[in-house]
Amino acid sequence: MLVDKRILLIIGGGIAAYKALELIRRLRERGAHVRAVMTRAAQEFITPLSVGALTADHVFTDLFDRQAEQDVGHIRLAREADLIVVAPATADLMAKAAQGLAGDLATAVLLATKRPVLMAPAMNPAMWAHPATRRNQAQLQADGVRFVGPNRGEMAESGEAGEGRMAEPLEIVAAVESALSEGPLAGKHVLVTSGPTHEPIDPVRYIANRSSGAQGTALAAALRDLGARVTFVTGPAVVAPPSGVDVVRVETAREMAAAVEAALPADAAVMAAAVADWRVANAAGQKLKKDGTGKLPVLEFAENPDILATVSKGPKRPRLVVGFAAETTDVTAHAMAKLTRKGCDWIVANDVTPATGIMGGAENAVALITVAGAETWPRMSKTDVAQRLAARIAEALR
Repeated sequence: MLVDKRILLIIGGGIAAYKALELIRRLRERGAHVRAVMTRAAQEFITPLSVGALTADHVFTDLFDRQAEQDVGHIRLAREADLIVVAPATADLMAKAAQGLAGDLATAVLLATKRPVLMAPAMNPAMWAHPATRRNQAQLQADGVRFVGPNRGEMAESGEAGEGRMAEPLEIVAAVESALSEGPLAGKHVLVTSGPTHEPIDPVRYIANRSSGAQGTALAAALRDLGARVTFVTGPAVVAPPSGVDVVRVETAREMAAAVEAALPADAAVMAAAVADWRVANAAGQKLKKDGTGKLPVLEFAENPDILATVSKGPKRPRLVVGFAAETTDVTAHAMAKLTRKGCDWIVANDVTPATGIMGGAENAVALITVAGAETWPRMSKTDVAQRLAARIAEALR
């Protein structure tokens, strides 16, 4: 699997750096060529001499190394590898990578690369659970970075127990093999819709749903990571679209319907967008203004295209069509009815009443509705929901 694969290992500064030595050995015994970049902090835990002895190659430590940088060494390192592995990926290194900083060799390589990146986080449980680290992880995942771990266990440096322990070397090797394989969705085309639509009232006002686009974005990234070619049709979402997918930006429901039609055929369609059910039929060409009489403007509404039903019942129907149902009452019953009415295969349903904090939040609690019934999933991050759903889609298309 790894014979003649070129792995660039970036070793961050944490006590888990000692595991990088075992990781190098495991990668090389599988036939991989391993080069290493060490941060200054990493050298406080293990030495370049030890790393170089195991890689049988020069160990790169300095962005301004005169010999290495005379041919723009950080660019060469970024481009020559088949995969870049960051282990341990410390909180500091993740934060710098998420913000696009490039003040040392490790971060400059990460910013310059077009190759896949796999991170193995390692840090104190409180640091891993901190909202800033979670935001950085979400940003990196949206940028296409894969993660392995962290695991739960006792921390070597503090004796504390919790989530934050770096994945074991063999786990990382398995993740490397997965990242370099084609993936279970290789050769498959998946259409994903995401975000809200904006339906104009006049040039400055619109009707919209309270969707951030976070769940659809996470789904597109998860499907991409399984090898799918993803067409990502997105309304004006709060979160940025993931890298490595074909992005089609739209504003209105009618624009989204046209973009979806243009993207077909596909092997699967995941319709996660919160499409407005109605639009203003008599949208004004100029800003509506109060005239001092107290008379209110009259808005006439028209029904928007039913994109999910059109895809489910159309001549270009994908093998698998997945809809979403955001409900505030009788979630399962409404989703079951929607499954039948729309003609899709699955419905991902959730309760979006304000008390749940799901709409616009980082977590989701969904039920997967099929003709066989409802399967309730525990509350988890939207990234975890996406990865779980993507795995089910891959299984269904196998």
